[in-house]
Amino acid sequence: MNKAIQIGVISLFSASSLSLAACAAPAREDAGISIETTGATSASATGTFVVSEGLSQPTPPTRILDEAAARRLLGAKGATLQWISWERRGSVNARMEDGVLRLTAVQSEEGGPGRLYLDGYVSEIGADYFTFEGRIRLADTPHIGRLCERDKSWRFAVTQNRPYWRLREFEWCDYLTDYVDIYW
Repeated sequence: MNKAIQIGVISLFSASSLSLAACAAPAREDAGISIETTGATSASATGTFVVSEGLSQPTPPTRILDEAAARRLLGAKGATLQWISWERRGSVNARMEDGVLRLTAVQSEEGGPGRLYLDGYVSEIGADYFTFEGRIRLADTPHIGRLCERDKSWRFAVTQNRPYWRLREFEWCDYLTDYVDIYW
């Protein structure tokens, strides 16, 4: 089965190369295709294009093994990375969308370039853990130029009755230990 998506701009440089210059968004029913020629060997196109269904799989519903833990995560009060601050928490947006618990979190260094970013969904949540599928990105912390970014399956867990879930992979990027916490 094919699926239509809307692309902002596509640049065609030759018959053998294609470069995307914008991100995909859901297609509108009334969207068409327009192509502008900008030279003998290049053109721009915007509109609806058909791509293979296999490129985008639907997200399965979150497996909730503990309702109280799911409620705590949906009411999360902040996110921290110790290099940025434990006192000034970043924001967390946990929400249910079509049976999927989606999670986005951001923490920014006050007056500095350091950033923590999480974006993805929770595939399973139990009494003292959850499994996060998505991207974690650390930038310019604890020093400018450090960049750690990965899309994968991550495990967060509560230990020693603390009021947060901590990422259980501490040295996933380089030799530094990173404590990423989500507070309830």
